[in-house]
Amino acid sequence: MAVLSPISTHTLRAAQTTPFDLWHLLSLDAPTVAALWTWFIASANHLRLPKVSILAMFLAVWMLYVADRLLDARLLSEHPLDVGSLEARHHFHHRHRRSFLIGLLLASIALAYLLPHLLSEAIHLYLILGGLVFAYFILIHATESAHRLPKEFAVGICFAAATFIPTVAHQPDLRLRLLPLALLFASLCSLNCLFIFAWEHDSEQTNAHPITHIALHHLPQITAVIAAIGLGLCLLDHHAPWRIAAASTLSLFLLQLLHHYRRRIPSITLRAAADLALITPLLLLPLLPR
Repeated sequence: MAVLSPISTHTLRAAQTTPFDLWHLLSLDAPTVAALWTWFIASANHLRLPKVSILAMFLAVWMLYVADRLLDARLLSEHPLDVGSLEARHHFHHRHRRSFLIGLLLASIALAYLLPHLLSEAIHLYLILGGLVFAYFILIHATESAHRLPKEFAVGICFAAATFIPTVAHQPDLRLRLLPLALLFASLCSLNCLFIFAWEHDSEQTNAHPITHIALHHLPQITAVIAAIGLGLCLLDHHAPWRIAAASTLSLFLLQLLHHYRRRIPSITLRAAADLALITPLLLLPLLPR
């Protein structure tokens, strides 16, 4: 049986009493962001997605994040005294692993029911993306290979691709027009992961990817540059929906703000707030095309 340290146990008990922190501990944060942006990207392009598409996105992302955290939490069973790299979410998933496994089973059944209702082109693109994600999953959990794309960058690219797929599947002619915005959102998602990494780890730790090390040392500067690009797209790119660039730029600003005040915010709340910073599309709802 895995043994939690007093600090970890206290942290988990405190987190369980806070609904906002539970949003993170239950792995509901990333699926919420994915579903919201999937809907927002389509709506900004005058497209109404079927509700099953949004729900399928939520379920798929939740399953992926839960599986990832359960795999990371294996250390609690295999090496209970060597879990320095694990955070409260990993302890929480390990502690409730039976419930999460049941949830994965139910979610997979629901997703299997929803998939036939999706556009065939979207399913085709998701199968390609899913194959790449699965291969990367195997790479990071079953090997020690350093010759791979850093996890933070891989997550950003895949997360952005998944949210844009429904829109471009329904309107293939938008692919080139939306590419700059997809790259901007991918950068935002990668920076979100990098900020979280910086808050949870020592930037000098040796097991981080070399590219991650470089990015961590220049996070504020990189974020400022990406935000400037986002602002430029918002103001100057008249061929793509400015609202997507505006929401991305606003999220980058909020991440910078969280980074500035990171030492004043409890760790679990700070981690949850990192994803809360990505729900900026809600602020632009009144500006969406009717």
